[in-house]
Formats: sequence, C-alpha cells, structure tokens
Amino acid sequence: MPLLKPEQYSIADIYALPDGQRAELIHGRLYNMTPPGTLHQRIVLNLAAEIRSYIKKHNGSCEIFPAPFAVFLNKDEKTYVEPDVCVICDKSKIDEKGCNGAPDFIIEVVSPSSRKMDYSTKNTLYSDAGVREYWIVDPSKKRTTVYRYEEDAAPIIFSFDQTIPVGIYDDLKINIDKL
Repeated sequence: MPLLKPEQYSIADIYALPDGQRAELIHGRLYNMTPPGTLHQRIVLNLAAEIRSYIKKHNGSCEIFPAPFAVFLNKDEKTYVEPDVCVICDKSKIDEKGCNGAPDFIIEVVSPSSRKMDYSTKNTLYSDAGVREYWIVDPSKKRTTVYRYEEDAAPIIFSFDQTIPVGIYDDLKINIDKL
C-alpha cells in the first residue's frame, strides 16, 4: 500500500527513511515493504545460490544480487525497487549504490503483502524498463509465472514440480521443488 503524501516522492525520500525501514518507489509513489517470512527467504537464497553456481561453473560474466539490493530502474529520481533476486549482465550498470538501469533477469517471490505489486505493478514496470526475463514465484499457489519480454509472448506458468528453463541462458533449468 502506498504511503500518502501530496507531492511526489523521490529517491532522496528512500534514503531519508529511518534505519530498518524499507520501501520501494514506483513512479513517485512510496510503498512500504514488510519483512519477508522464512519460506520466502529460503526460496530467495536457494534460487540465488542455484543461479550463482551456474554462473561460476560457466565462467559467466553476469552478476547476481539478492535483496536488499537497490535497482534504479529508469535512471530517474522517481523509481527505485529491491527485487528479491536480480541478474545483471552489463557490468557498466553496477556501482556501489546498486544497479542503474534494467537487470537482465528479475525474480520476485510473492508474499501475502506483495501479491498485487508483484503480479501487476512490477510486471508492467519491469516490462517497460527493458528487463529481459521476470519470474513470479508464488509459494501459496506453488507455481512460477515466467515472462520473457524479449519474446513478446504470453507468460508461461510452471508448477513447482516442473523444470523451468531460464531464458537468458541456453542450458540452465531450475526446479523449485528440488531446491
């Protein structure tokens, strides 16, 4: 739920938040983030570890970052997100503050408080910003919705027991149940 303020928020407002408070900024609207649960964190950790292992094994140039990691998606003062997992292949986008521009691959793990944000708001945001691939991992529904924006195709829904090919890599496949 967005915090109310008559004027638009900016990244300066993100940095002015009290210690320990996290929020995302989307088109000038500030959204509080609730702390994630244990299952959420297990999924994030295991997905990040699986992708990191693949990148290292293949001497890949992409880098993976789990939340909290700042993504200044549109390179403006009105949009700032912290995806659960992001993979960035263009190292020129990375600096000490985070990622400046669209990551290649983003994963969001749905929490009860983030459902609408992950399925609707962020889906549009990531597509418009130039993210190549976006996964919505939904533990309560035991499914993953995969968007491959470069292909301009309908999303594909996988159950947790199915193996999901990672679109930005030719030979990486992930089975959520086996993590």
